[in-house]
Amino acid sequence: MGEFWPVPDVLAHLAGRWRTERSVRDLASGDTGRFTGTTLFESVAGGGLRGHESGVFTWRGVSRPAERTLRYEPGAAPGTADVRFADGRPFHALDLTSGRHVADHPCAADLYRGEFTVRDADHWRTVWRVAGPAKDLLLTTEYTREPGETP
Repeated sequence: MGEFWPVPDVLAHLAGRWRTERSVRDLASGDTGRFTGTTLFESVAGGGLRGHESGVFTWRGVSRPAERTLRYEPGAAPGTADVRFADGRPFHALDLTSGRHVADHPCAADLYRGEFTVRDADHWRTVWRVAGPAKDLLLTTEYTREPGETP
């Protein structure tokens, strides 16, 4: 087995519940934070998935509930997805057919560059580097399929 685990259909692979653990590091200040929770990828009418993340985010010693929702729609090529914000704005494409994908998302003057890697059927990771005048961050998220969920 190679370094990456190919995923022939990203939507089928993501469906279900995943334990989600994210580290956040502000590269300018050195501050660190952590998100711990779950991400549930549920089928939606018309195809695709709704990815809802919920849990607790701790930053500078303060913990609070946190959540976000993204839409994963069928992409232009078979097995790929177009990821959108909850309001429908485009975020990035996602193609894990090789087990690895790099995506860019410009946000105002900052650039978000994400690297997605799949280790096996039950583990994948995203690493977002956010650079620009407003932000200098590194966000690393580990996803582990919840027991009983099947790909």
